[in-house]
Amino acid sequence: MTALVMRVLPEFRHFKAMVFALLAANLILFHLFGTATQTLDTAAWLVLLVLFELETAGRVRLAGWRQPALRVARLCAGAAVLAAAVGYALETAWLDTVNAWLWLAVVVLLEAEVRFPLLVDRRRTAFVAATGVIYGALFVLVIVWAWRGDWLDAWDALLWLVAFFAIEMNVLGAERERNGYPVHP
Repeated sequence: MTALVMRVLPEFRHFKAMVFALLAANLILFHLFGTATQTLDTAAWLVLLVLFELETAGRVRLAGWRQPALRVARLCAGAAVLAAAVGYALETAWLDTVNAWLWLAVVVLLEAEVRFPLLVDRRRTAFVAATGVIYGALFVLVIVWAWRGDWLDAWDALLWLVAFFAIEMNVLGAERERNGYPVHP
């Protein structure tokens, strides 16, 4: 699948850069028109996504002080994401709450893919099923927000799905490389 994406989108890095730029624009939109919780949530997720990109893209090997710094940054961003998820619940923003916790589940699955590839390989069917259910539920939220006329939330949710698709392509590329298959840059 990764090779197919690389053939269909030979400028995949440009595609990812565009997605990151759109997410940065979303951060500005939420700062201007959203709540403090939405701004915190979007900023923290953007930091996490950049850190996932650094870790999974394979072009940069983090060594020395960079690896612990990355972990500290991820811990801080993760704490902010968790605070935003709790904030949504306290605000009784139930769609946002469900969305936040589903995305936290995505992070757990991505962490498992990156940190424990052998375990994931042994449980591949269950792992793929869980991933499909979670991403499917996230897509349902896009539809619900659009149906309710919450266009910024619908757009934001769809954009995050696309962004994590790019990260999944990185992870799949690393998996193919581990298994001895050629991976195209």
